[in-house]
Amino acid sequence: MTMHAANLQTSARLQRLCSYLADGAWHTTRDIVFDAHVMAVNAAVSELRANGLDVECRARNTGGRTVYEYRLLHAGQRELFND
Repeated sequence: MTMHAANLQTSARLQRLCSYLADGAWHTTRDIVFDAHVMAVNAAVSELRANGLDVECRARNTGGRTVYEYRLLHAGQRELFND
């Protein structure tokens, strides 16, 4: 099954996520939901990847639970939608 990814050039949701991740720091799923107002973070990250961005994911165990974090590897990539 093929995923249909939104276009970064026209998607305000993907642009918000890209801008939020543009600092290159690690951000938790929870932080992304509350600060960037993006739901289904893992799906949105997949859409960024489908648009050619390099987003890294890691899982950390904290207090007996798993926390997922994401970061944009090349912070300058944010300029892709500022043409």
